[in-house]
Amino acid sequence: MADTRKLIIGIGGASGVIYGVRLLEVLGGVEGIETHLVMSKTARMNIAVETDLSAGDVEALADQVHSVSQVGASIASGSFKTHGMIVAACSMKNLSAIVHSHADDLLTRAADVALKERRRLILMPRETPLHAGHCKLMLEASRLGAIIAPPMPAMYTRPATIEDIVDHSVGRVLDLLDIDTALVDRWQGPGQNKNQDKASD
Repeated sequence: MADTRKLIIGIGGASGVIYGVRLLEVLGGVEGIETHLVMSKTARMNIAVETDLSAGDVEALADQVHSVSQVGASIASGSFKTHGMIVAACSMKNLSAIVHSHADDLLTRAADVALKERRRLILMPRETPLHAGHCKLMLEASRLGAIIAPPMPAMYTRPATIEDIVDHSVGRVLDLLDIDTALVDRWQGPGQNKNQDKASD
């Protein structure tokens, strides 16, 4: 049997906590994946604002939960081998801390570890409009080795619900970690995708 792959899911303080929640839901059904969750304090607030869930409901979706203040947790060490980390959604504060190695909490420390150990770090920044400082931070994060994957919906799938939009972004992010799910309606060419035969005016 293949070794269990440990994957860190960080939920930051940006709007868009649903992306982190959906990642946990999907990964819970993937054999051989062990999820480690760390949420910022603002993420906990946003869960109550943006969803009908509690922070406890979200924690129940993960295999392991770490407090953001627990800087001595397993995921704070490079010797704790993981398959990578996703920060969904990633606030500009989280992004700035990661770029500047200002690892003063477990979320940013775990991200810093992923970078220094040359593991996949996928950041899903959710902010608009962007000023030059935001763009510079994303450039610097990319230069450090992070993958910048803003949750931008693909319209060729003809999404009918918010869930369709979220699932496509979640599926594409998991593609970056070679975790294949049934979430992505992959481009087949004009008129070949599942929702493209819908009647339109």
